[in-house]
Order: sequence, then structure tokens, then C-alpha cells
Amino acid sequence: MTVTATDTHRAIDAVFRIEQAKLIAGLARVVRDVGLAEELAQDALVAALEQWPRSGIPDKPGAWLMATAKHRAIDRLRRRKLIERKHEELGREMEVEGEGATPDLDAALDDDIGDDLLRLIFTACHPVLATDARVALTLRLIGGLTTEEIARAFLVPEPTVAQRIVRAKRTLAEKRVPFVVPSGGELAQRLASVLEVVYLIFNEGYAATAGDDWMRPQLCEEAMRLGRILAELAPNEPEVHGLVALMEIQASRFGARTGPSGEPILLLDQNRARWDQLLIRRGLAALMRAEAGAKVQGSGLGPYALQAAIAACHARARTGEETDWARIAGHYGALAELTPSPVVELNRAVALAMLFGPAAGLELIDKVASEPALKAYHLLPSVRGDLLKKLGRLDEARVEFERAASLTSNERERKLLLDRALACARC
Repeated sequence: MTVTATDTHRAIDAVFRIEQAKLIAGLARVVRDVGLAEELAQDALVAALEQWPRSGIPDKPGAWLMATAKHRAIDRLRRRKLIERKHEELGREMEVEGEGATPDLDAALDDDIGDDLLRLIFTACHPVLATDARVALTLRLIGGLTTEEIARAFLVPEPTVAQRIVRAKRTLAEKRVPFVVPSGGELAQRLASVLEVVYLIFNEGYAATAGDDWMRPQLCEEAMRLGRILAELAPNEPEVHGLVALMEIQASRFGARTGPSGEPILLLDQNRARWDQLLIRRGLAALMRAEAGAKVQGSGLGPYALQAAIAACHARARTGEETDWARIAGHYGALAELTPSPVVELNRAVALAMLFGPAAGLELIDKVASEPALKAYHLLPSVRGDLLKKLGRLDEARVEFERAASLTSNERERKLLLDRALACARC
């Protein structure tokens, strides 16, 4: 089988999406500039695009990219006559080597003490940035998401996200934000933004906004890894454990979420015997820690813990029919009080439809359908189409499924929605 240049370029793109965050994090620790670190990582990608089609993809592509990026980092620092200052900074950090020792910049880039990715995410979530800028920048640097994917996650225009990212990198450089994990009160202050970022990364992996694949498991795995590290860093924060619980339980469904050809399988149609029971147990244990922590603090469950409690209701049910929809609707009601959102109301409508019938759910959906945030949200017409179909209003359901298909950029999801529209037309 002949490997074409196009095949190689696709493979390079796949490798880079996996390795990008590690490259940027390792470089940012040394150059102390996330914008420059991203440029260096891009330089390594360009080098791969130039060399790999001729030489072939190396056995360890991630290591090749890091080595190339390291050399570019050293060259850049020397060209800009910053090597002396960087040596002084590294010297202060590496006092264990002895006073007067000359630090090795190349070795410093290989130093993996601590978690560079965690340092990077806390740097990108620094209070000098607006919340939306923190989230957008971290998704770009850690998740490797495109501006289009981030825009869809936020339901805002793509140019808006691009501007946020550019300004955020400029602000971090101008303010000389340190590349460290905060501690004490500063850790708590920045934790909420970090949790939001981690979950958005997970969501992009769980249901990809664009492309040919329904899921991007490597993003979910990275988000779960970061979540577990955060749980160790902040063991007394209930919402950290709530987020870990939510991700673990949702990840337990991976094996049942797609069919033999990669086609999506909806929650109530999944073979629950294929759900990962180890992840469910881990998720339920994390939820118990969140509940216990909230009790100690004398507070109710936070947004992530409430969503984890909803996921737990699904995980505990042996079949879709045994799901405790009353409890789920109650959790969504509590979530709506904490974080009012038309998306939360849409989910609550689904629970009410399962509890009281499709007409009850449709009534609530129609109350929030005009919300601007839902204008381009494909799940609104998708859910509405499902309820209309259950009510026997097939022509209306077909129109809704077709509209939902036109709003999604994920090819797997689009096909699923068009198939549902076709099924309505044939009835």
C-alpha cells in the first residue's frame, strides 16, 4: 500500500493534536511566555511537515517534535540575546546544583519534575485575564482546540474567540505572569475557572463539535488526568471531586456510545453491559467525597456535583426504563437555581418529558426556544424533534431533525440526525 503525502500530513496533524499541549507546557516552563511557547511548537510542526513526507514518520513522533522545539527554543533565545537572563533565572531555580554552577538549558527542557500541563492551565487561568479569555486560551493551549471549536463550545462568534486568545497571550507576556501552580487562597480563587476549562476539554472529547469522529478520547483522558491531579491538590474542595465524578461516570459509557462503524448510539439505546463498571465505581466514590465535603462545609452540592448526581442516576439504572427521572428532574431544578441557563432548562425538559410525557417537555422547551444562546444550538431542534416524533407529529419532527443536522459540524452526528429525519418521512 502506497502512503501518499496527504496520508502523511493527516498523520502529522493527528500526532500534533495529541502532543501539542505537552510541547507548549514543557517549553513555557523555560521561556516563561505561553505565546512564544506556542510559536515554537508550531515551528516544530512546520519542520515535521517539511521532513516527514520524505523521511517517514519517526517511531517516537512526540519525542521528535519536542527535540525539534527544544532546538528552536535555544536558537530563539540566543538570537534574541536572552540566554544570559534565562541562565540566571534557571540558575536560581536549580540551586541544588551548587552555587556558581552553569545551568543546562537543554536539560532544563527535559526536566519533568511537577506537572507542566497543570502549570500551564493555571497560568492561562490567571486573574489578570477575564474569565472568558482564561477559558478560551486554556482550551487552545491545553486542548489544542481550534478557534472554531472553542466558539461552538461558548456559542459565540469565531472572531470573538480569536481576539480573546490573542489579547490573553499578550496580557500574560506584558504582566510577566509566573509559570507556577498557585497555593493557598490564590489556588481557591482560580480553581473555578480551571474546573470550567477542564470540563470543556472533556466535553469536546466526549462529543466532538466537528470532524468525522463522534468522540476524541484523548481529550477526555487528558481532562480526567488533570481532574484527578486537581483532586489531590485541593482535597477539601467538593466541586473538584464533583467534576471528577462527572467525568468518570460519563467516560464509563465510551464503549457503548458508538456502533461497529463508529456511528453514534444515544444514551437510552446503549447496551449498558458495555459500560465500564470500574469507572462507574470510581465516579460514585468521587461523588460521595463531593457530598461529604459539601456537608462538612454546610453547603449544598455545586454545579459539577449536581451534574455528577444526574449521571449517577443513569449509572445506577440497569435499564433506561428503571432510570429515576424524578430525581434527575429535581437535580436539574436545583442546577437551574444555581446556574440559570437555557441549556439547563432544555435538559430539564427532557427529564420532565420522560416523567410526565413528551407534551410536558415540549411545553418547557417552547418557553426557552427564543433564547439567543440557543439560536445556533443544534440540540434544541434535535430534542424538539424527538418529542414531536413521540407525539406523532412526524412532519414537524422531520423539519426539526433536518434543522439540527444543518447546525452541527460533526459528520457522525449530522448523519444520525438526517437518518432520523428520513425515518419520519417514511412513516
